[in-house]
Amino acid sequence: MSVIQSNSGHHEHDHGDNGAHDHGHEHRGRVGSETGGRDLLIALSITVLMMIAEAVGGVLSNSLALLSDAGHMMTDNLALLLSFFAVKFSTMPATERKTFGFYRLEILAALLNGIILVVISIYIIYEAYLRMMHPQPVHGGLMLVVAIIGLVANIIGAFFLFKHSHSSLNIRGAYLHILGDALSSVGVVIGGSIIIYSGWYLIDPILSILISLVIIYGSWNLVTESVNILLEAVPSHINIQTVAVEMAKVAGVREAYHIHVWTITSGVYAMSAHVLVDDQMVSGSRNISDEIRDLLSKKFNILHSTIQLECERCETAMVCSLPNTSRHNH
Repeated sequence: MSVIQSNSGHHEHDHGDNGAHDHGHEHRGRVGSETGGRDLLIALSITVLMMIAEAVGGVLSNSLALLSDAGHMMTDNLALLLSFFAVKFSTMPATERKTFGFYRLEILAALLNGIILVVISIYIIYEAYLRMMHPQPVHGGLMLVVAIIGLVANIIGAFFLFKHSHSSLNIRGAYLHILGDALSSVGVVIGGSIIIYSGWYLIDPILSILISLVIIYGSWNLVTESVNILLEAVPSHINIQTVAVEMAKVAGVREAYHIHVWTITSGVYAMSAHVLVDDQMVSGSRNISDEIRDLLSKKFNILHSTIQLECERCETAMVCSLPNTSRHNH
């Protein structure tokens, strides 16, 4: 069996013609990490100040919703701090042992943030249930003033993180924390207003439960997406069958099989595949591998690829013992 190995993306300097493309990708990631880390630090400073204000206001007003929001904000501060360090460490260069670098630290931080959000929300629901069983008077006026200040602060913090939330799963987790706080503040504002005008104290725990359920919904999506990345599942926007079909359209390619696509970190995708090509000179294979890399980059945003070019179908190699992801394509 004649085999030609073609690797791209793992070490950008291996392919001179592809260096500009890969360097641009690396530069984008580093710049995004720098601005993301700065904005995370700004959001962290805002939430620390508001956590102290809401904790004091919650004690003075006897508001469970306000105390819950302060507790939630405390976990947000830890989550934002975790996200900040994850962004910083993720820019560390690759090593011989960590060949993909430390990108996955961002995914681990996102997973932990999601789990923390779910756990704290469940605890708030429990506390709200106890408060519903034994209603307590709440100082609506103080509750309302502190909640309004908290809402403004959360909106400012969310503004700094929103622009990064679509490109980084880690920062999306931090953004969800801030957004959850903003929702909590809205609920507390509503609750404080109702208590002032009607004296219905039960609205305080009811709103706490509703807000917690909304936070759990958003956090669960974050957790599942993080787990999928850690399990190296195929990215949701990529169809393996489509990738195989498109690769087979490249001149000289007869079949693409044993295709594996996974996510390294948010927006950074990698792929390995066996590609059956026409028997030819080794020098002619370079054009095929270049065309495949260009196709993967433009159509699927896959910038890291390992392509094994073959003149005969591989059925005995160890890697081939993995499930044939394209066996239903033909």
